[in-house]
Amino acid sequence: MQNSVPKKNETQEDTLGKKLRARRRELGLTLQTVANRAGLTVGFISQIERDLTAPSLSSLVSVSQVLEMHVSEFLSQPKGDKSITRQDERRAYAVGDNSMSYERLSSNFSGNVLRSVLVHEPPGHKGESISHDGEEMLFVLSGMLTAEIGGIHTILKAGDSIHFPSTTTHSSWNHTDETTTFLWVGTMDVFGEDGAEPDPIHRSSRSLKEPE
Repeated sequence: MQNSVPKKNETQEDTLGKKLRARRRELGLTLQTVANRAGLTVGFISQIERDLTAPSLSSLVSVSQVLEMHVSEFLSQPKGDKSITRQDERRAYAVGDNSMSYERLSSNFSGNVLRSVLVHEPPGHKGESISHDGEEMLFVLSGMLTAEIGGIHTILKAGDSIHFPSTTTHSSWNHTDETTTFLWVGTMDVFGEDGAEPDPIHRSSRSLKEPE
């Protein structure tokens, strides 16, 4: 596993927050509208736009969908062109300067509905609360994790799992002083591949204008 996450050299003009804010204004959407549609809080959306925090992968996908943009416009992710991944070949990546990193596990083929990543959550990291369509499951591989699902806190240890509807507001928190690694599996298209042509090896919105 390659844990080093290279950081992108960004100018003041092309930071993630500035790109998202420019697109929101282009569509004429308010912060509150984006927050409501993405299942996030208006305060969190404001922090992203001001580059005070970096969103999780699922939050970035949710915001991208609201802004009618492909997530690849904001994040480069490994392609799912192989059905098998090798531990020493997978690339770890992160959203902006987020200290949480990911390794892609799932591949892309016609009709697939499950996506999966390994998530490395650093000590003390607490993710934002979010809700969206679909379902997901967390399985802790090492360390410990607090999962907050619908306001209920559950401590998960290595070998524990939790499965829940993504429509329930949820977040995770590494309450320990060591990195926690867990498997995330869900139906949310975190790679932005719905409708995209899969690799040959696997073959067998709206624009509502509102005042600023």
